[in-house]
Amino acid sequence: MLYARKLVSDNKGFLLFLFCMLMVRSALADWYLVPSSSMYPTLVEGDRVICDRLAYDIKVPFTDVIVKRLADPRRGDVVTFSSPKNGTRLVKRLIALPGDVVEMKEEHLVINGVQADYTVLQAVDKKHLTPQREYPGEQLVLHESMDTLQHGIIVMPGRMAMRNFGPVKVPEGQYLMLGDNRDNSEDSRFIGFVKRELITGQVKRLLFSLDGDNYYLPRWERIGAAV
Repeated sequence: MLYARKLVSDNKGFLLFLFCMLMVRSALADWYLVPSSSMYPTLVEGDRVICDRLAYDIKVPFTDVIVKRLADPRRGDVVTFSSPKNGTRLVKRLIALPGDVVEMKEEHLVINGVQADYTVLQAVDKKHLTPQREYPGEQLVLHESMDTLQHGIIVMPGRMAMRNFGPVKVPEGQYLMLGDNRDNSEDSRFIGFVKRELITGQVKRLLFSLDGDNYYLPRWERIGAAV
């Protein structure tokens, strides 16, 4: 006991610094490693993203308890959230809002009876495609457009995937999330809708990125890049 007290006494400054860092990460801003290819071509494996925890709500630190709502999540936002299935931290794109009726027909989104527009993107950086070690088949990069949904997605015609679902109505206070890499993402099609209190923040910018297939060298062009 005496040793523990002395240890705390001798390291008060460092312990205070650690506590402040934990408070900042829990309540204000956090960073998150993108561990998979589920958000290609927008986010790639090895990206470290900055999560704005005050984008939507003020919460009690270290909890999901909302103290004050600041803004409503918008369709098209890239967000981090705790999976309703197992609590794992995930990063996906918010596709549908409370009350929306959503369906997917052969990869094409239909929200409230309006189908998204799709354009094939020809000039695509191969670094933003699913790594060949994971999927060696054909990949198509499309621009998905509907209202505030304006972003790229990847589809893999040769892969078994859930290309059709719904129509389903998003319950009040919940949201539907999809990965931009549509045929390689465990999202709301598999884990269900996400309650607002499980959303931990919005991703607007990268911190930095390391290329695991190239000796973890920095991807210089992605440092501080907007999402």
